Amino acid sequence: MDYILSIVGPLAQGSVVTLKLFFVTLALAVPLGLALALVRISRFRTASRLVNGYLWLMRGTPLMLQLLFIYFALPFVPVVGVRLPDFPAAIVAFALNYAAYFAEIFRAGIQSIDRGQYEGAKVLGFTYGQTMRRIVLPQVVKRILPPMSNETITLVKDTSLIYVLALNDLLRAARGIVQRDFTITPFVVAAAFYLAMTLVLTWLFQRLEKRHAVYD
Repeated sequence: MDYILSIVGPLAQGSVVTLKLFFVTLALAVPLGLALALVRISRFRTASRLVNGYLWLMRGTPLMLQLLFIYFALPFVPVVGVRLPDFPAAIVAFALNYAAYFAEIFRAGIQSIDRGQYEGAKVLGFTYGQTMRRIVLPQVVKRILPPMSNETITLVKDTSLIYVLALNDLLRAARGIVQRDFTITPFVVAAAFYLAMTLVLTWLFQRLEKRHAVYD
């Protein structure tokens, strides 16, 4: 027990990096995903096709590969040639990747709304922006909560991939202690940290789903 208490501190410090990456990614990826979804379903065919290609690229390649590309290969790309520090590189990779998944969730939610509601809003004199903001999006939020919950929980677990950039996140902190002490106990404690995070998110989304239930 004393040993477990002695390693909780370093693992908690690692979890701070994990949570920081999680919250920043969520703050960037959700609005970007919504914007991509709106462009994807717009009447501007060129923009829609470009977004569709972007979604295919980001969803069709591994997140770890995208991390390595942005951190190691981006400086060698002609014209761009930008070298990002490790944490900003992780933020960019995660935000761009998860925005693609959130975009598809938003797109499916928007397209699930009956077309008659758009026509009714038009009769009432609503603009497209007002229709989306006041009528469509409030209903979309209710319908996309389950898939958003899944993606958000997956995001917590995917943060462990940043160990490839030598960032001292929860998993890397646990691995360092394992290599030092030759025991798997830190991995078990790290698993408990991840489970605690996902438990909080599961509880939160369950409360939101009950509050915004489509069928009362």
